[in-house]
Amino acid sequence: MKKTYPAEIVVMKSHTFLYPSQLGNLDNIEQICFGKNRQYAEVKPSPFKRQSIILSESLAESLQFPETTAPLHLFVYGNSIHIGPLVGIFTSGFTTFINKPLGERSQFFSRLLSLNETTGCIPFVFGENQIDWERECTKGYIFQDNQWSVMEFPLPDVVYDRLPNRKTENKSGPKEVKRKFQEEYMIPWYNPGFFNKWDIYQRLTDDQRAIPYLPETYPFQSLSAIEALLSKYRQVFIKPVHGSLGLGIHQILFDKHSNAYYCRYKNDEKENKLQRFPSLESMFDHVFKSKKVQNLIIQQGISLLRSNNRAIDFRVHTNKDQHGAWQVTAIAAKVGGEGSVTTHVKNGGEVRTVDELFENPQISQEVQEKLSYAALVLSDCIEQHLDGIIAEIGFDLGIDKKGRIWMFEANSKPGRSIFSHPKLKEFELLTRKLSLDYAVYLAEQYFTNSAGTRE
Repeated sequence: MKKTYPAEIVVMKSHTFLYPSQLGNLDNIEQICFGKNRQYAEVKPSPFKRQSIILSESLAESLQFPETTAPLHLFVYGNSIHIGPLVGIFTSGFTTFINKPLGERSQFFSRLLSLNETTGCIPFVFGENQIDWERECTKGYIFQDNQWSVMEFPLPDVVYDRLPNRKTENKSGPKEVKRKFQEEYMIPWYNPGFFNKWDIYQRLTDDQRAIPYLPETYPFQSLSAIEALLSKYRQVFIKPVHGSLGLGIHQILFDKHSNAYYCRYKNDEKENKLQRFPSLESMFDHVFKSKKVQNLIIQQGISLLRSNNRAIDFRVHTNKDQHGAWQVTAIAAKVGGEGSVTTHVKNGGEVRTVDELFENPQISQEVQEKLSYAALVLSDCIEQHLDGIIAEIGFDLGIDKKGRIWMFEANSKPGRSIFSHPKLKEFELLTRKLSLDYAVYLAEQYFTNSAGTRE
């Protein structure tokens, strides 16, 4: 673990910076950096026994460096010392209420920002309307001493993308902010974008490591394609390419004894339905008449493990850690609701730990090891084949009755409903902490490359 130091702002002459004496002799340092701000300063080792960062008032003001109790990293590259890093968390949906600046999502962000004490960075939340491009700074929301406040910061060292949905992401404002940060300011931007199911599938089919985990999948083009999959698997799932939370998923089954088709889905009134049809044509005329079929994919149905005749799948979270490596941060079992087409909690599903699901500890351990291995392989494959810096993924994985692992979905901004389970709360903390630990790693990589470029 890298060393962090408390920071103090004191009355001293001009721009003065005192660094911890244990860092040794840093005679070549000329500039102090905080976010995108750089200031020339008189840089000397601290004469005090306590190992801390000390800035003069004038230097702190010029850098827009805040009073903070959090211990911070110091990165020494070239002729510069970087304090922090300063991590901007980009989102939307701000309100006018300072005690709930992001509405119902305020609690999640307050928990994320509270980790500044343990991660060695200064995180803040901001949106497109908080940025002052002329002055190259931004107002940001911070959470300390159990309350929200607004401060002005320089543009950050790295940006963590927490836009809430695809609709917001596709607006011109957020797109332009991302473009400017990446292209004009060369600021690393991680976890961009929401995954497209068909795009993910196509890219992963180019990787031999991923292929064993992929159900047979096609874009919806004709009823004959559904018939072909039904003849092989007797069940097919139809999904929207941009869907999330299990919305818009339909299960199609064929019963050869009655020569009938069945469709299980949730209707517009949020009711679970199972309807019988004499043909696929009649089913589509009734169920899919108002839907944009060009945005649908069809996927092989899997005979999953079951609990009391209810289907089981698994949510597996992976995060990049402080070393830039993938790590499994949470595994939960999801048991489908009665008559539901998915296992999502909002559809009547139930979250359990894997130990609760399997009474035999050895079986539970084997299942978790198989799921972890699959999630780490798939995380690496997705990172290799998708654009942008990906740092967290939520997988929906299934295990069939023969013990084979299948990937149904990968989410770049996974939901957090599994963490409502009391025994999974500690893993929720780990997912948040690694999100910021990775920001520190990413900033250090950027500082290293920037120093090399300048030299």
